[in-house]
Amino acid sequence: MLEALSGVAQQRGRVHAAILSVDLGDLREGIWPDDLIPFAKAADRLPNIHIKGLATNLACFSGVMPDEDNMKQLVELAAEVERDLDCQLECISGVNSSGLELIAAGGMPARVNHARIGEAIVLGREKTHRKPWTDTFQDAFVLEAEVLELKKKPSVPLGKRGEDAFGQRPAFEQRGEVLRALLNVGREDIDIEGLTPLDPGTAILGGSSGYLVVDVSAVAGSIRVGDSLAFSLNYAALLAAMTSAYVSKQAYQAGVRLEEP
Repeated sequence: MLEALSGVAQQRGRVHAAILSVDLGDLREGIWPDDLIPFAKAADRLPNIHIKGLATNLACFSGVMPDEDNMKQLVELAAEVERDLDCQLECISGVNSSGLELIAAGGMPARVNHARIGEAIVLGREKTHRKPWTDTFQDAFVLEAEVLELKKKPSVPLGKRGEDAFGQRPAFEQRGEVLRALLNVGREDIDIEGLTPLDPGTAILGGSSGYLVVDVSAVAGSIRVGDSLAFSLNYAALLAAMTSAYVSKQAYQAGVRLEEP
């Protein structure tokens, strides 16, 4: 990849800055520490490539949390790269939202000067324990789905059952006959396990590819076909909704819809 970037940078007369990613145990992407120096030396020899910094990614694939030990290791590896390449790295990118508690506790090494913050900004939570941050909002994003059908039906399926369309065997609680709302959002658009109803008394029963099924017995009489139900989203649900071409995105400020640019 860097060789290809080097070639394009030469063609365009530019210098491409690169931050090398090192794997410190989460086992997603990155150079294994033992291979870092040979890789860095090879990258440094490429024309029009400037090694700008070193980074690591944690708490995404395996849930390995940033701590003083692995952040110290990152700093030590950066120093080793600087010594072998006779350079000064501008950027040591150590953490994402999972590292905010370490920063707040004063345990982050001073040389780690860059963080890649996502969930803590959009949802106001640190990501390893999902605790809200002081003076942040957790409701910046709300999903609204339209009621397409409203029917009273049994709460437990009838007949012999196998797996559903997604290879699961969902469990159903015996609630007697319930008022079920069929909404116009499903697993092709959203991670339904990451949704929480904002309407008191309503409960998600499950979902299929294109529909979400909600028990709305508690609001019977005040809900009709064509109405919308609102849900809060966790990170997985927000990720799916934002990348789905079938979920309309609308921005509001102080309750007023903003015009698209």
